[in-house]
This record gives sequence, structure tokens and C-alpha cells, in this order.
Amino acid sequence: MKKTKFAGIALILLLMITLFSGSVVFADTATETVKEVPSGLYAILTVIPLAVILVLLFMKVNMLVAGLIGGIMAMVIGGISLATANSLFLAAIPSMLSITVPIINSAVATAVFKSGGYTSALALVRRGIGGKVEYFAAFIVILMSAATYMSGIGGGTAMVLAPLAFAAVGAIPELIAAMCLAAAVSFTTSPASLESGIVSKLTGSPVTEYVATMRPYWLIFVAVAVVIGFIGAKRRKTLFQSEETDEVKNKTTKELWLNTMPAIFLLFAVLAGPYINKAIGMPILGPMMYMIITVGLIALCTKFTLPQSADALIEGSTYILTRLFQVGIFLTFINIIGETGAFGAIVSVAQAAPSALVVPVAVLAGFAIGVPAGAYVGTILTLVLPVAITLGLPLQAIGFIAMGVGLGSQMSFVNITMQAQSSGFQIPILQVVKGNSKWILGSLVILLVISFFA
Repeated sequence: MKKTKFAGIALILLLMITLFSGSVVFADTATETVKEVPSGLYAILTVIPLAVILVLLFMKVNMLVAGLIGGIMAMVIGGISLATANSLFLAAIPSMLSITVPIINSAVATAVFKSGGYTSALALVRRGIGGKVEYFAAFIVILMSAATYMSGIGGGTAMVLAPLAFAAVGAIPELIAAMCLAAAVSFTTSPASLESGIVSKLTGSPVTEYVATMRPYWLIFVAVAVVIGFIGAKRRKTLFQSEETDEVKNKTTKELWLNTMPAIFLLFAVLAGPYINKAIGMPILGPMMYMIITVGLIALCTKFTLPQSADALIEGSTYILTRLFQVGIFLTFINIIGETGAFGAIVSVAQAAPSALVVPVAVLAGFAIGVPAGAYVGTILTLVLPVAITLGLPLQAIGFIAMGVGLGSQMSFVNITMQAQSSGFQIPILQVVKGNSKWILGSLVILLVISFFA
């Protein structure tokens, strides 16, 4: 009923614009008004569509429905014509779908998942450490961060690793929190994620530059997550809960190492590839080459045939392509709001704050929005980052804000990673949220301190 109601309102408003936009203002005039920062009552009106979108997202309204309503309101307030809106729409979607490297990385990493590469890696560690569960927990966190970093998808990684971790050691609250923390800082700084792609598009900086800028901070928080998982498992004196599956148990250590090779190579190519390419002067480990090599290794080192490996690659692209298309449509509505000068209005207020506090406050705001609207981290970034960018904040600060949103999402009931953890560890999501709270909030404090002094 609620969805029908929102859709009805949106359609009525759209009809009004369709009928009257020709007599209100045209594209040239709308574009001209953006150059001036709104003031007075009009400045307040331009921000209302953004507030409406946020409220609707908090109410768990579909992001595109929320965006449509906010976009239509902005068209009415700013007198923006359908011609301008249509131009923004046709530009936004190709812009998002042109983020090629994250799409490739996500597809390749998913193919490695499907072939059993990460399952084999876990089995190897388990055999190597004997009964020392704390080391297994630490490795789970490392694998969570590495796999999310390579694929850019925290939810997909958790869907694979959470059931494996639960079967091995049960539901350790600190391990769950550590996995969530590792996921958050990884997908917000990954060379393969939607979030990094959005940062790149909004700032105009290459994804590689953003990733390189944020890598030291990613490593810091991954280390924090590993410590949390390790100490939690050790303190609770947990024991391994189950044996390996028959399929894994029947494999020799040599076979498991062989199955793990595609994952090892992909991680090496993503992390070390840019440095090797620069040293050699050619993309010997560029996206095309490591995609081909990884798919070939899957066919050589796992039970998948070459056609199955190729099919797994294509199927692996489905998730990120769908999300990029979705965000492209939503970004249209955000750009329409931008045409009214809304972000300039917000910046004019934000500039009054002490300069030293701008970044920490922006990080805190991103976190606060991420908690209720954590299913849409990419969407939240399209709302928050334009304001930060217009303030002239450096790329590093933009990355801190993205991390803040990611941390907030790991206390959200609607986040995909959180849902996957709840399902995989077979506990209510409320228990996941409560277990995460003190560790995520502690990590937020660390992030705020870093953002203040960095």
C-alpha cells in the first residue's frame, strides 16, 4: 500500500511537470541558475528534496522511488525542464557503467569463489594450525578483507565465508564484528567496488589513485579487525565445531594448494600489479591479462572446465552491473537536485564551521546516515560526497567519509553484509547489530582521530 501511495504521488508530480515544464524554464535557463549559490528561502527549498530522499531511505522505501520523488520535487522547485533531466539521465548511466576495472575485478573474484578457491584456502589454514582456533579466526578476517577488497562486494564475500566460519567455530561475536569491520573498510577502498567507482566519478580522480591513497588506512583497520577476531576467539576458548566436508577431507594438501592458486594469483595481481606494470612500463598484469590468467588458472587448478570458468566469470559480473545501473539511475535524480544549487547552499553553511572540524564532522555525518540506510552505501555516497567535494576537501578526506559511511552500514539492519552474517551464523540480525556496536563505534573513534590529524 505504501509503495503504491509513493508511486501515485510521483506519477502525479511527474504529470504536472510534463504539462507545465515548457512554460516554466528550459535547459539553457536551468543550467544558468546553477552558477549562483542559492540564498534566502530558495536555498532552504533546494535542500528539501535531499532531506526527503534521506527520510524515505530511512523508511526503507526503494532507492529509485525515493530518488524519483526527490528529483521531481527538485524539478518543480528549480524549474528544471524535462530536456535537462533527460540529458542528465542519458549521461549518468553510461558514466556508471563505464567503471570497467571494478566490474572486471568483481566478476573474476566471484568466479574464484564459485570454483572453491577460498574454501580450499580455509581448509589449508585449518590443517596447518591444528586446534588453535584464534589463528583460524584471524585468517577468516584476513580472507574476508582480501576477498572483499578484490571483489568489491562485502555481502557476497560474507555469504560464502560466514557459513564456513560458523561450521568451524560457531558464532563468536568478536569474529562476526571483525568480519564486518574488515568488509566495511575493504569495499569502501577496493579497486573493484561500486563505492570506489562513485568516489572516482564524483572527484574526477582515477580509481587507482583513490585506492593507493587509502591503502595505508585500509591496512590499519584490517589489522584492527584481525586483532579483534583473534582476541575474541582466544578469550572465549572456542573449539572447532565440525569436521571438513567429505569433498574437502578427501583432498590432499597438494590438491588444496592447487585449488587455492587462482585466489593467490588474483590477490597478487590486484595488490602488486600496478607496481609491476609501472616498473616494466607495460600492463603485463593489467586487468585484461590477470582476468585471462585467473580464468585459465581456475580451469587448470580446480574442478571447473574452461567453459565453466568462463561462465562463472560472466555470471560473476551480474551483481555489480545491476547495482551500477541502479546507482546510475539514482545519480540522475541527485544531479537534478544539484542543478538547483542545493549543494552550493549546503556548502555555504558548512563553510562557517571551523576548518579543522569539517572532515571529522563529515565522517560522523556519513556514519550517522549509514546506520539507518546501510543497504545503500553507494547511494549515500552520492548524497554526502558532493557536499564534501565542493568544500574542496582532498581525496584522502573523501576516503575517510566513505569509510565512515561503510562503518555505519555495519550497524544497519538492512545492510546486505549484515544480513549475510545473520544467515551464515544462524543468529538474529539484532544480535549481530548488538555484537558489532562497541567494536564498530570504537573503530569510528579511531577513524575520527585519524581524519582530524591526517
